[in-house]
Amino acid sequence: MKTQIKGRNVTVTDALQQYANEKIEHVHKLLLQRKIDEVTRVELELQVEKNPSIPEPCIAEATVFTRGPVIRAREASTDMYAAIDLVSDKLVRRVKKYHDKAHGKTRHGHDKLALPVEPDAELAPVAAGLLPDELVAEETHAGDNGRVVKTKQFALKPMSVREATLQMELVGHDFFVFTNAESNRTNVVYRRNDGHYGLIEPAEN
Repeated sequence: MKTQIKGRNVTVTDALQQYANEKIEHVHKLLLQRKIDEVTRVELELQVEKNPSIPEPCIAEATVFTRGPVIRAREASTDMYAAIDLVSDKLVRRVKKYHDKAHGKTRHGHDKLALPVEPDAELAPVAAGLLPDELVAEETHAGDNGRVVKTKQFALKPMSVREATLQMELVGHDFFVFTNAESNRTNVVYRRNDGHYGLIEPAEN
């Protein structure tokens, strides 16, 4: 497993790197215990916001790449070590949730299925052309007219609807764009207000 720890507006000291590595190793062991796909690399970015109006300026953002799903988490705190603790805890929760859902377990003993629905108010983000940050990360700031400030390329991997909902949970998004392995067409799954999932499919010509 390859681990990359980088800092933005912060010096990654030996002590900070050692602490982060220990937390990453804890997540790695959990993935092994739950028999989730082999971890290929982990990226951890530590950042300190310079804006004094931000109450929790220390940010830790982690991405765990496996041969299957990608797991991502982001947390902020007033202390960088605390931010690392928080992001590690969030990764652990997402790994456990993914494992339970992959095995058909939920808090109520049954799985929530992703169901096709008619377009409604819940689809506003998708209708507006917003995509997860693997595709296009859009950050708006006062006075900049909501311009696109960051772009990422992302391969749409063929997967089932169930796999797509699981991947959406792992990266912490409210919706996820993917290639439906059954139809080989681009679909979107999203989280509904009732706690279930919705599936958007292109209309047949």
